[in-house]
Amino acid sequence: MAYAGWKGSTWDFTNWVGKTFWGIDNSQLATNETIFSVISRLANTLSALPIKLHQNYDVIQNDVSDMLINEPNKNMSSFDLLNALEVSRNETGNGYAVILRDIRMRPMEIIPLDSTYVTEFINREDDSLWYEVRGESKNMYVHNSDMIHVKHIRGPSRWRGLSPLKVLANTIKYDKAVQEFSLSEMEKKESFILEYGANIDKDKRDLVIADFRRFYKENGGILFKEPGVDIKEIERKYFASDTLASERITRSRVANVFNVPVSFLNDTEGGTLSSNEQQMIQFVNMTLMPIVSQYEHEFNRKLLTKEDRNQGMKFKINLGGLLRGDTTARTNFYHMMLRDGAMSRDEVRRLEDIPPRGGLADELWISGDMYPLDLPISERKSSVTTSTTEGGGENEK
Repeated sequence: MAYAGWKGSTWDFTNWVGKTFWGIDNSQLATNETIFSVISRLANTLSALPIKLHQNYDVIQNDVSDMLINEPNKNMSSFDLLNALEVSRNETGNGYAVILRDIRMRPMEIIPLDSTYVTEFINREDDSLWYEVRGESKNMYVHNSDMIHVKHIRGPSRWRGLSPLKVLANTIKYDKAVQEFSLSEMEKKESFILEYGANIDKDKRDLVIADFRRFYKENGGILFKEPGVDIKEIERKYFASDTLASERITRSRVANVFNVPVSFLNDTEGGTLSSNEQQMIQFVNMTLMPIVSQYEHEFNRKLLTKEDRNQGMKFKINLGGLLRGDTTARTNFYHMMLRDGAMSRDEVRRLEDIPPRGGLADELWISGDMYPLDLPISERKSSVTTSTTEGGGENEK
């Protein structure tokens, strides 16, 4: 059924879509190369970004940050948790993870959930958002403060995110139809028209066909044309250019729905950006920034207390590594920041994963050329030079 379709004139198995039966995964993530590519790139990129707990401008560490950054639960690392949430968000439109707390109500574990078993609802008594999690033996009800919920865009009257794969349903169906047609055309064996100059009976015709097949097979496709026999090959109507055009259309539509540059799906035609640095800036600003901001808001609201936030604590996912550009661009950026007194040498070393030196390397300098910002002007070298004139006097220049 995963190949033939889900609905016919006398049967309907559309509610089986995305499920696994007898070890066969029927989801679009497992059967469509373009969908797999874009979801894996988004999930792997997000999972590889470093997470830090900041208090104002300082990086700090406590039990909550250690749990999120190193061991969200006894079976997962932080990479696995974020990867699972992002894959679920992009495949179904929603990613869920329940927060388990200790007796002091401090977060103890974060466990991702299968989005197909979670339903949102509003409690009529206080208009608060709750989640129903269906289990094997009973259902669990979780308040929104104990559920990490990341999602794609949603309508104004709903809490559940829209699935991008449902938006792409027609595109996926069209792409699958083109692939099936192309495969069927390529798998067809060569066909011929044998034209004899005289009529032959059925028995003789069967012998001629059998002899033709044997000769074609034994001689590697070479045919021998006898007098009075005309052989014509039936042309197969398969054009590789049609398949390439269809794949390009599919990549473009998938890129639009997932809001990624089409070049990230290995489509270089029609690109307008002149460098990889510009492409990465576009990817970070248009694609990753909204996703990262959603995760940060969920972590800050549901893992930190109000008192923690009042003290300046917040989780931050660092996107700086993706914006560094190539060696030349980074060198020019650091050079300007150092000479204008915006960064210290130790800050540059930390960004490049080089141990800081301390001392003067941790101070801000300005060109002039170059002084610590707090060095008094009187102690700086004077730009006034002294020269002796012909009359023996001194003249300042």
